[in-house]
Amino acid sequence: MADLWLDGEHLTIADVVRVARDPQVRVALAPQALERMQRSRAAVDEFVSTGAVVYGITTGFGHFQDRTIAPEQVRELQRNIVMSHATGVGAPLPRDVVRAMMLIRANTLAKGFSGIRPLVVEALLQLLNADVLPIVPCQGSLGASGDLAPLAHTMLVLLGMGAAVGPGVDPVHGQQLSGAAALELCGLAPLILEAKEGLALTNGTALLSALASLAVHDAEQLCHAADIVAALSWEGLAGVPDALDARIHAARPHPRQIEAAAYTRRLLEHSELTYRPPAAATSGVEYGPHKVQDAYSLRCLPQVHGAVRDAACYGHWAVEIELNSATDNPLLFPADLETFSGPWTAVSGGNFHGEPLALAMDFLKLALCELGNISERRIARLVDSACNNQLLPPFLALDGGLNSGMMLVQYTAAALASENKVLVHPAAADSIPTSANQEDHVSLGPTAARQALEMLENVRGIIACEALCAAQAIDLRRRDAPAAKLGAGTAVAYATIRESVPFIAEDTVMYPHLEAIKALLRNELLVRQVETHLDVNSA
Repeated sequence: MADLWLDGEHLTIADVVRVARDPQVRVALAPQALERMQRSRAAVDEFVSTGAVVYGITTGFGHFQDRTIAPEQVRELQRNIVMSHATGVGAPLPRDVVRAMMLIRANTLAKGFSGIRPLVVEALLQLLNADVLPIVPCQGSLGASGDLAPLAHTMLVLLGMGAAVGPGVDPVHGQQLSGAAALELCGLAPLILEAKEGLALTNGTALLSALASLAVHDAEQLCHAADIVAALSWEGLAGVPDALDARIHAARPHPRQIEAAAYTRRLLEHSELTYRPPAAATSGVEYGPHKVQDAYSLRCLPQVHGAVRDAACYGHWAVEIELNSATDNPLLFPADLETFSGPWTAVSGGNFHGEPLALAMDFLKLALCELGNISERRIARLVDSACNNQLLPPFLALDGGLNSGMMLVQYTAAALASENKVLVHPAAADSIPTSANQEDHVSLGPTAARQALEMLENVRGIIACEALCAAQAIDLRRRDAPAAKLGAGTAVAYATIRESVPFIAEDTVMYPHLEAIKALLRNELLVRQVETHLDVNSA
């Protein structure tokens, strides 16, 4: 029994992430998808039998669109497109990306507008369900005419060609299987592709959609983690809570700015470490000189984090449309789309062009860059006693001079933030014509999406640096008032971090601590722990 049925209409980012990262999930074509696919396949067979001139079915591809292919060469044409288009270079794509790409391509074909036999898609899903994955080089797609090279590498295995890895094997360092051996492992024979099928398998935005799905999901999670860690910094720096006042954000009603402010208020609720004027301070915690407002990296947290959430929200909207779209060319349409009946027509268009997701990924890249930038500035304030009005010792070290404390943690955050400023250049601003100028504008969306994932890892590193510093700052502030309460959410976040990373009383090897916090961010444990606690206590 399948855990997920594909019908071409209802795939979500959550579904993609679940299948991509859990090989135990089983996927199958829904009955209604099978029926639609069978009907469009019959239309292709009729085009071939009547000698109709249809792009990619009875003609060549791209620049060769005006070359008619004889009926007896149709199979060779479809085999040739898969072989000739497998021109990718670079490191193999990670397992989760390949699994997501296979799933998305199957769902697109399940819409029934591509003219492919169900048995071809079922073979692709059999590989996915067995966790036998093609090795797909990460570079080579322009994000127009679809992700031709990556998809060709994926589909070579169905022909008994190319290379693959078995269940759980790392594509970079693990032992490779030949395409023929991979099929044998799954009990499959090499496929002989019929008319339209090679084109349908390779022409679409499956790689771009896979990368974008994972990037959006991870960005949404990282936004929550960034709010949580920033709230810890708020306590470490004795931030003035006035900046979170709901009235401020209602007066400038950007929804996700309001959301970020409300979330941070919940995290800090009941905290005795946020700033109080001297006359109101009763917990025995030192707050430093009187102040009425903080630097922008704290005071403008809802405005900046909210805008980052906007970019992730836009990406989510665009990606979920794309996941359930027909993105190859030509598309086949029946006269009656409601009943999927009547005479069929092949219509050439450009749904393979990745511009909608290319722009969304470039927007997400810019937002991620800002999320890292503002986090790095909070780290700088935590470690620089001149910036925090001597509230905290220099570099959060107990015996500064003998110990460097968190000095180099901020260096690492600065290096990552600077690297993001290089990666943030919009990929979609470029275009190089191909196919003898027939394909004269491309999206370069896969480049944007790969960069977004690279930047996500950099921002994850920056936020890990902030979390390490913020937890250290809280401990230093509580030396004279150990009973001072943290906020409703920050108390859980602090405890979760301290389960993995201790207070640093003297210099030690630091990178394992950063990797431990990155793991809490990557596996989403920090966010889950905090949000479970907040949900339980608000129920």
